[in-house]
Amino acid sequence: MIEFQSLSFQYGRKQPLFSDFSLSLQPGCIAGMLGKNGAGKTTLLHLMGGLLEPREGSLNVNGFRPFDRQPGFLADVYLVPEEFSFPHTTIQTYMQAYSPFYPTFDIQKMEAILQEFQLNTAMQLNKISHGQRKKFLIAFALATNCKLLMFDEPTNGLDIPSKSQFRKILVSSVTDDQVVIISTHQVKDIDTIIDQVLVVDEGKLIFHQSTAEIASKWYFGWKETAGDEDVLYSEQGIGGYRIIRKADGKHESPIDLEILFNAVTNRFISDNP
Repeated sequence: MIEFQSLSFQYGRKQPLFSDFSLSLQPGCIAGMLGKNGAGKTTLLHLMGGLLEPREGSLNVNGFRPFDRQPGFLADVYLVPEEFSFPHTTIQTYMQAYSPFYPTFDIQKMEAILQEFQLNTAMQLNKISHGQRKKFLIAFALATNCKLLMFDEPTNGLDIPSKSQFRKILVSSVTDDQVVIISTHQVKDIDTIIDQVLVVDEGKLIFHQSTAEIASKWYFGWKETAGDEDVLYSEQGIGGYRIIRKADGKHESPIDLEILFNAVTNRFISDNP
């Protein structure tokens, strides 16, 4: 469980990045966290991971205050950062050295995911490609079985087949007692696997709804013109317009996360339409 209550945070003497920020996430969800560059998505992950301390308000993760960094907290939280480095060692040696820090680490799951990603434990981490290192880190994170898993731009550096593998492996690996948060700009890489959408903008959580709620409220489609009165938001494309309108209860559509994000950040759509 994750609970932000009226949290404020700033770096040094800079303007506050977050002010009166609140959020609640329950186990059993995969949340996509979206925001513009500089919105503070990575900072939020670092706050949840105990790497930063809030200035005001409270933050509770699995019953712990993250910045206290108690052993019970650290053993059940894992962050896959956008940028990372590894020691000059093999995958096997890395696993042997770091897996004991996570009591629920599943070596069989790790080996199965490595095989799916076409990696083997004899590979030298400093000699494989960036994409291969990213896949290894994703595999290790999932094998920890931590109650909170955080991924910061996990599909950056992955080729198209690997992105598909990531989606399949993530969905098959996550259990109902876990919370997974994926922070990304690559919305099309996660639109089929998330069940919660979070939009962060100007220091606030301006949108938080489940994909089921979104699908029941709005219809995403394509029209040759965008002049209809029922169109809430539109973007011009080749030969027509991508549009959002209120759902009529008769027709369903796949959620277009990209246009939803643009509509939310431009204040055409809110949590309470």
